[in-house]
Order: sequence, then C-alpha cells, then structure tokens
Amino acid sequence: MKRSLTTLCLTLALFMVSACGEYEKGAIAYKAGDHATALSVFQPLAENKGFLSLFYPEEDVINAQYNLGVMYRKGRGVPQDDKTAVKWYTLAAKHGNAPAQFNLGYMYEKGRGVTQNHKTAVKWWTLAAEQGDADAQFSLGGMYASGQGVPQDYKIAVKWYRLAVKQGNVRAKFNLGVMYDKGNGVPQDYKTAVKWYRLAAEQGYARAQSNLGNMHEFGEGVPKDAKTAEKWYRLAAEQGYARAQTNLGVMYDKGNGVPQDHKTAVKWYSLAAEQGNANAQFNLGYMYEKGRGVTQNHKTAVKWYSLAAKQGNADAQYNLGVMYDNGEGVPQDYKTAEKWYSLAAKQGNANAQQILGNMYDAGRGVPKDSKTAVKWYTLAAEQGYAFAQTNLGVMYYNGRGVLKDKVHAHLWWSIAASSGSKSATKIRGIVERQMTPAQIAEAQKLARECVRKKYKGC
Repeated sequence: MKRSLTTLCLTLALFMVSACGEYEKGAIAYKAGDHATALSVFQPLAENKGFLSLFYPEEDVINAQYNLGVMYRKGRGVPQDDKTAVKWYTLAAKHGNAPAQFNLGYMYEKGRGVTQNHKTAVKWWTLAAEQGDADAQFSLGGMYASGQGVPQDYKIAVKWYRLAVKQGNVRAKFNLGVMYDKGNGVPQDYKTAVKWYRLAAEQGYARAQSNLGNMHEFGEGVPKDAKTAEKWYRLAAEQGYARAQTNLGVMYDKGNGVPQDHKTAVKWYSLAAEQGNANAQFNLGYMYEKGRGVTQNHKTAVKWYSLAAKQGNADAQYNLGVMYDNGEGVPQDYKTAEKWYSLAAKQGNANAQQILGNMYDAGRGVPKDSKTAVKWYTLAAEQGYAFAQTNLGVMYYNGRGVLKDKVHAHLWWSIAASSGSKSATKIRGIVERQMTPAQIAEAQKLARECVRKKYKGC
C-alpha cells in the first residue's frame, strides 16, 4: 500500500514538473521561430483540458492563450485568422493579462475579427493601462485626444501620455510634444513642445524629427535655423516619412538652408507624392507645369494635380482648373474648369473665387449670372485680392448684380489701388470726374472703415 501511494505521488510529481515546464518550452520555441513546436505546446495549455490540465499553472494557461492570439493574428504556425485571435485574446484578457487586453482593444479599434467598436476598445485599453501597459496608456491617450469611444478630453489624454512617457514610450513623447505645440490640454508652449519632439527625435522617431525640423524652420520654441531644420527633415525623410520628404523638397526648391536645387527638390517631392502626400503631389505637378528640375510636361502636371485635387488640396484644384481653362495637358473644357475652381473656391482659395466671378460675369462655361459673379468677387475681395476688388468696383459702377453705386465702386477701387493695382487707380481717376466732392469724401471714409474691418461687410 505504501509503495503504491509512493509511486502515485512520484507520478503526480513528475506530471507537475512536466506541466510546469511546458509553457517555457513553447516560449523558447516561439522565440526561435519554431512556430510548429510553439503551437503544439500552447494549444493544449490554452485549451486547459484533460488530466494534465490539473497541473497547469494558471499563469501559464493565460499566457498560452495570449500567445495563441498573437500567432493567429500574425499567421505564425497557423493560417492568419483575426476571429480566432480575438477568441484567444478575450480568454486571456478576461483573466487580467495586460498584453491581451491591449491587443484586444486594438482589434476592436480597427474592427479586425470583430465589429469595430471604439467604446469597447477604450474599455480594454483602460484595463491594460491601469496595469501599467505603456502601449495601452499611449493608445488610451489617443482616444481621449480624438474623442473616439469617449468624450474628447485633452487633459485626460495628456495624463495618459505622461504615464506612457515615464515608461519610455517614444510615440507618447511625440504626442505630448503635439499637445504643447497646439495648446491642447496644456498651455501652449513651443519650448516644451520642442523638448518632447527632441526626445522622441533622438530615439529615431520620424514624425518627431519632422516636427522638430518644422520648429527650427519657423523659429517656434527655438531660434529660426534653416540648416538645423534641414538636418531633422532629412533624418525623417530618409526613413520614408512623406511629410518630411515634402518639406525637404521645399527647402531645395527655395534654396532655404541648402543650395537651391530643383532636381533634388523633384526627387523628394516624387518620393512623397508616390506615397500619396497631397502637398507633394501639388508641388510635383507645379514643377512639371513650369519645367523646374524636370522637362516641362503639362500632361504629367495634370496627373499630379489631379491626384492632389481629389484629396481636397485647394491649390491643386485651382491649378487643375487653370489647366482645363487653358487647355494645357488636357482638352480645353470650361465646365470641368469651373468644377475644379468651385471646389477650390469653397475652401477659400481667392484666385479660384476671382476666376469664378469672371466666369459667371462673362458666361464662360456657366450661364451668365451677375449676382453670382458679385458673390465670388466679394469673397475674393474680402481676402484682400486686388484684382477681385477692382472687378467688384466695376460691378458696382455698372450696376451688374448689385445696385448701381459709384460710392461703393470708388471704395473698392481705392482699396485695390492701395494694394498697387494700376488699373484700379486709373479707373478711379476717371470716375471721380463724375462724382461730387461729397460722394468722394463718403467713398474715402467707407474705404478707411472697410480696411479697419479687414474688408469684411463693406
């Protein structure tokens, strides 16, 4: 009887030793890239079934469930399967495994393997963040900053970013810099923004390097220094960061901090444009339109303008309108020109507003409509565009789209003349002969008031 009991105890002890070492065996195999062995270990541990499960340490079971989730999400040793990954993450997360809680939050945030649900993402990230998971703290800060899954609250966002920063999270350092840069959740402070950008940039984080370059280029929080700006832009650009590539292109384009070199500008614009950066696409289109650093090619200019315009870049929309208006790189098409001008004008592009006014005034590509012409001339004039101010004066003088009013015509011509418009000066001089001294005095008074109001409501 004693021998049997002893044998049983020894057998149980062997089972316990064997079970206790299983997870470590799987972890070593996974780290070595032996995913088949890792799967053969993690699967039974995670399922926690059978006689041996009586001896599995609970922590090993939970870790195996998490690791199985990782394997299914990444397709390592198993077919990639987000739904199965979510299943295993959920089991581990419910037992308090912080990495599983973070990854489960990610799956809900992205809608991978589950219906996208930002509130549920926040729930799991909060649980992980409260356990000190730096990635969860960073991600939770992002949700509060953007107002996804929770009411937007910059102060709480800053709180979570700070906690992640204490653990060295580089993205949190960058985002904390952004908060100080924009004054979100903290008083705006460019110097402190620079501090955080620099800490992240020195760790090689491209977005921080780019933003630090921007601070040096424009002298925000640091002395203005184009050469230092170029240094940081280049570090980020060489990592493939499109915004930095665009900014570096601009520096070569203008000769700011580097010798002017249009070919090198085109190189950087091209790299960023091919990644879909709208500003780079616009700039590259301009280089092809004007033949700067490349052989002039209006068709290629139209290609790049179109890509940027479709992303909502107002300058590209305006320039694309010009190409259709003039028949450069495309067949002349006033209706299509009007379409692109309108999109740019609605975003406040004064050049587009002025040309739209002209199109409606003349009936080019659109039905002639003096009232609509006045509307667009006014919007451009209110932005200080002298050509539009001159044309608006003409509309008042002739009574097209507005009541005939020499005083207001004189008002707008005076403002345009002060901006250097020779045609406005000439027309005003002619019309003054048709006005009384009182009318001229009234027009001059209204012009001064209009300037004080920054051209609005004149």
